Amino acid sequence: MKPVVAILMGSDSDRTMMEEGAKILEQFGISCDVKVLSAHRSPKLVTEYVANAEKNGTKVFICGAGGAAHLAGVVAAQTILPVIGVPMESALGGVDSFVSTLQMPAGVPVATVAIGKTGAKNAAYLAIEILALSDSKLREKLREHKVEMEKAVREKNK
Repeated sequence: MKPVVAILMGSDSDRTMMEEGAKILEQFGISCDVKVLSAHRSPKLVTEYVANAEKNGTKVFICGAGGAAHLAGVVAAQTILPVIGVPMESALGGVDSFVSTLQMPAGVPVATVAIGKTGAKNAAYLAIEILALSDSKLREKLREHKVEMEKAVREKNK
């Protein structure tokens, strides 16, 4: 299967967090490509990857980065595909990454989720929701997932 979601991270130290999202995509049968690409240390590689991604089957980008956290914005500047930014924990607790990911100029949107592991998981769920817009089987899997979450809550209250 061609990967339809690209999971990019600015540093290998982000891998354990970002793999949480990859696991969720896998549970839903969605293939992904996971790469370390830095907006600052390897900008040419980022540009090259983004330029080829759409023709290689990518439909959604998930980008995780800490500190200045420019990766999602750099990707969004070069594509019309949806970009989801995951701020990583950093020296300022991830608040710096969150604000950097969130504050994009008009016309270059980045959907921004929570900091760290929860953000990586929610980025995967958001990517699934985006893909489900044109995939009825995936939409049904999402409905089933919501039902299972509710069942789990009901069980905890017994």
